[in-house]
Amino acid sequence: MNAQRFQGKVAVVTGGNSGIGLAAAKGFAAEGARVAILGRDAKTLESAKRELGASAIAVQGDVARTADLTKLFAAVKQEAGRVDVLFVNAGIALFSPIERVDEDFFDRHFDINVKGAYFTIQKALPLMPKGASVVLNATSLVDQGMPNSSVYTATKAALASLARTLARELAGRGIRLNVVHPGPIETPIYGRLGMTPDELEGMASAIQAQVPLSRFGGADEVARAVLFLASDEASFVHGAALHVDGGMASL
Repeated sequence: MNAQRFQGKVAVVTGGNSGIGLAAAKGFAAEGARVAILGRDAKTLESAKRELGASAIAVQGDVARTADLTKLFAAVKQEAGRVDVLFVNAGIALFSPIERVDEDFFDRHFDINVKGAYFTIQKALPLMPKGASVVLNATSLVDQGMPNSSVYTATKAALASLARTLARELAGRGIRLNVVHPGPIETPIYGRLGMTPDELEGMASAIQAQVPLSRFGGADEVARAVLFLASDEASFVHGAALHVDGGMASL
């Protein structure tokens, strides 16, 4: 592996203050990129910035607010001038049976996971030169039917569909777009699913039993897939969906 695949490049990661986003941001920085991250939580954002180094750009904001996305890319334009890699990672995942879902629950998921992703890409494009790369973070659940995940999975299925359309649209600009589909990954998001500890333990055991590799994955394992898709090593990979799920969706 080329240890400096992103030397001299600028990588933007939404939700880059924790979990998969932070793991990817650290990977980009370790391989030479100047990294910009967007995150909602000020404390974890500042901690992530320290980990990423003095040249990192950290902007507090919510992808569901287009004004915050405008602020992010204004900062990137001023401080770095362009976007070579965009990892559209920010998202939420709350599980609930259909009878408990209300409009706020539904709208919040679509605002962040779909609208936020769409306008992240739109607002980054003016800064993206030919040869740039976009990676979207979806989920392997789009190929399954997990109870209580209807709203979350619908948002990620919308993202996967959007990826196919935008991959064709961006090809003429020389911009590649691919999708990573993580399976069950050990990240802080599991503590924010809206479930009790007993419910979380039961769900984790049930999920792990469905994974052929019999374990949860790590954020770093997804990050390595993201870095591959974003790098020139994947220069002829476009419109692809890479599952990082221990075989859960396909075996």
